[in-house]
Amino acid sequence: MGCASSKQFKRAPRHEDAALLAKETTFSLDEVKALYELFEKISYSIFKDGLIHKIFDLFDLKRNGVIEFDEFVRSLQIFHPDTPMADKIAFAFRLYDLRGTGSIEREELKEMVLAILSESDLLLSDDAVEQMVDQTFTEADLNGDGRIDPDEWKALTSTNPALLKYMTLPYLK
Repeated sequence: MGCASSKQFKRAPRHEDAALLAKETTFSLDEVKALYELFEKISYSIFKDGLIHKIFDLFDLKRNGVIEFDEFVRSLQIFHPDTPMADKIAFAFRLYDLRGTGSIEREELKEMVLAILSESDLLLSDDAVEQMVDQTFTEADLNGDGRIDPDEWKALTSTNPALLKYMTLPYLK
């Protein structure tokens, strides 16, 4: 999103490209075309926090340093209302696993909380943030190893569905 040359975006997606993306995802053809317009608008935007770098990494499916339109559509599919909750849980886990170790460590959770608060323009004291992180770890780290593994994350999200609140964008339907 912002690392592509302008000539990549000068034309709308060919009908067959859009039709193929609609077939391979949960989006309709009209939704794919609308997503292309959104993609054009944000593809050159500059984001202020580190969270966007993690999202970029998750969207850059080809690992070439560029989010191409087909990657954008396939990645946005996770936010579609018809996407299975298990896929949303797995994506959110990969998002919170900032270092890609296969588990979420306390510091990663804290970084995500701070990024989300910053993105929301919410200010909390350091003590309140620490308390939030401590409470989450107390609830989530069921085996007491100081990390949240995928099964613990799944259990946490099932008892705290608000953690996945932003994983569904109803206007994509």
